[in-house]
Amino acid sequence: MRGDQLARQWRILRTIESSKQGVTVSQLAEAEGCHTRTIWRDLAAIQYAGFPLYSEKDGNKSLWNFIEGYKFHLPVPFTVTELMGLYFYRDILRIFKETVFYESMDELFRKVKATLPPESLSYLRRIEQTFHIGFKPFKDYSSFREIIQQINEAVVNGRVIEMRYYSLSSKRETTRKVDPFKVWFFNGTLYLIGWCHVHDEIRMFVLDRVKLLHVTDERFIPPDDFDLDEYMQDAFGVIRTDPEEVVIRFEPSLERYLKENIWHPSQVFEKDKDGSLLMTMEVGGLREVMSWVMGFGREAEVLAPEHLRIAVAEELAATAERYTPEPAGVMEEEADYTSR
Repeated sequence: MRGDQLARQWRILRTIESSKQGVTVSQLAEAEGCHTRTIWRDLAAIQYAGFPLYSEKDGNKSLWNFIEGYKFHLPVPFTVTELMGLYFYRDILRIFKETVFYESMDELFRKVKATLPPESLSYLRRIEQTFHIGFKPFKDYSSFREIIQQINEAVVNGRVIEMRYYSLSSKRETTRKVDPFKVWFFNGTLYLIGWCHVHDEIRMFVLDRVKLLHVTDERFIPPDDFDLDEYMQDAFGVIRTDPEEVVIRFEPSLERYLKENIWHPSQVFEKDKDGSLLMTMEVGGLREVMSWVMGFGREAEVLAPEHLRIAVAEELAATAERYTPEPAGVMEEEADYTSR
């Protein structure tokens, strides 16, 4: 497959870059699990693309390496495969098209491409055409272009912001004064995390609920001990509450799928006597856990905590009631009345 060949050649380039002494064809073949003839063809293709590879004898071995100092010929401190990675990062950031995030990467990418020889550009275009990062439908952040740029600059420059913010819980707009610590992208949504002067604590704000924003001249110093990963480590999604032990029983058919993914850092799996899979987590934001569990239907059962089990049962009962058909007699009466 063409994609497999390009991916293998990329890995070969990375291996050669990371080797100070150079690598042999046999070593590359062993690393890739292929025949040495395949490696020879790949090296020829890489050289044809314009990458300055050479080989030199070391006893009975031929070592392959880049011409000394090659990576420093570029006006930016990137290696060849790091440049390839720009294709992927730009693809990832297209979700933020027409915002400062995408435009900054696109401008960087344009400047870097201007330094590359035509053969290398041709090779990189092949990579771009072969690999693609797919997204489900996502929010259009282009209408928030100005707000995103203002918040980003405020975070970088340590400036306090004032904003009109719509709260989904209170269903009203309020004025907030915030020290913006981080802009966080999670599950298709941009969040602003910072110190809320109104509530005198760290709060999270959904960026597209910001209606008006003003960057003040007031400065703040972000706390040295604030760590976003630590701040969110107990949450199942974005809702932060005190963590509780959650135990869920899954049908055996889901075992492979569940173990392939990391749903929460604290997750632990064990087999039950009946063959089902028990999943245990220390997690907060149980409303999000409930929505997730219900997505598995009858193949998942909450065992603990009891209040989560009851909440899921009540939600499922209410859902079942909504889908309960009308009694036949009532439907016949309605049909008869309509025909009059």
